[in-house]
Amino acid sequence: MRFFSQEWAEAARRTVDAGPPQEGKLPTYWEWIDRARAGYTATWALGIRESATYLVLTWKDGRCVEGTITTRRPEADYVLAADQATWQDLRNGADPGRIVMYRGLRLEQGDVLAFFRVIYLFVESLAVLSRLPTDGPSTAAPSR
Repeated sequence: MRFFSQEWAEAARRTVDAGPPQEGKLPTYWEWIDRARAGYTATWALGIRESATYLVLTWKDGRCVEGTITTRRPEADYVLAADQATWQDLRNGADPGRIVMYRGLRLEQGDVLAFFRVIYLFVESLAVLSRLPTDGPSTAAPSR
């Protein structure tokens, strides 16, 4: 499956919806994420700056219900973008929390305060989608 392909977007949606394995951190961390996720409704657009390609993940009532790829600037509650090298770092195992904290993946559109109210949910979602196996960079034209 190609990175940032429609097939990858659907796999990312399923993986993010399933959530991360709840291990390696204190139980209160996972409880916080469960509370943040309960009833969560928003749309995230995660982009590659060089290609202006976005993974759009739609959350409704605590479930990730849709994952698509687009080359249009998406209408989303939160638009974040990183360069190709940062996405590669994530795919190679870089810490997603650090990537966000040090602005490798930047919030370009959306309410910063509202976004950071669910930051651990976002970081754990980013972690699981960045671990999806891929065949390399996408060369296929994404859907619009």
